[in-house]
Amino acid sequence: MRIFIVVVLLFSFCHAKVYYANVEPYEMSDISSNVSGLVVSADEALIGRVLSSRPYIEIDSEVDVKELRLTREKLMYIKNSLEINEAVLVNLEDSLVKKRENYRKIEPLKFKSSVEKDREFYDLITSENLYLNTRKEIQNLKVQISDLQLREVQLEKSIKDKKLVAEGFVLYEMLVKPGQVVGMAAPLAKVADVSKALLSVYLDESDVLNAKEKIVYIDEKKTSYRVSRLLNIADSKNISKYMAQIVIDSPELFSKLVKVELKNE
Repeated sequence: MRIFIVVVLLFSFCHAKVYYANVEPYEMSDISSNVSGLVVSADEALIGRVLSSRPYIEIDSEVDVKELRLTREKLMYIKNSLEINEAVLVNLEDSLVKKRENYRKIEPLKFKSSVEKDREFYDLITSENLYLNTRKEIQNLKVQISDLQLREVQLEKSIKDKKLVAEGFVLYEMLVKPGQVVGMAAPLAKVADVSKALLSVYLDESDVLNAKEKIVYIDEKKTSYRVSRLLNIADSKNISKYMAQIVIDSPELFSKLVKVELKNE
């Protein structure tokens, strides 16, 4: 009886439990729209192909492009106006310093009539008001420039978001067609990262401990892979099972079923 138990234990140590997993893309992403507009191009011929730097979906950006050009023109004009006003302010400041000095000199003079003194005073006040108004105009111009710069950034982002690019990803599914009007958060496509692959297995409790130290066998072949991710919380669907994921090299064919074993050194 004891011999039988020893044989059983030796057999269990030599033979790891077998799991099965689909070879899936490393990441599958649902792409939604960040903008609203008319879809002008959506090439379904790209489905299943690795995408390049060329947009695979384009949303109409004609108005945004025109507004961006006009916004940049406005920015240029306002910046020029700002430079002129800043130069005027320097001149006004110099002039104001002189007028204040002159008024301080004539104000105590008794041979100057009150009319002359009043005239100098009002001239000084007018110059000070002009100086202050110019400063105020400069502040207003700076606020306008800030607003236009923000609008420029918004338009640049909108134009960029209307040309969807996913270089290096595979287009898995196209969810829109040319001529369709989309809104914010509308589903546009699904793309897959196939630079690597992912195996997801659901381990029994007995296999969870030290799972990351175990050698991974795939279809009975020893590999250099290790468990990359391991959840110590039981899966909500596969009750009493714990999800482990193994990142492997990209295969020629995805979605095939493989046998996975985790063995000790």
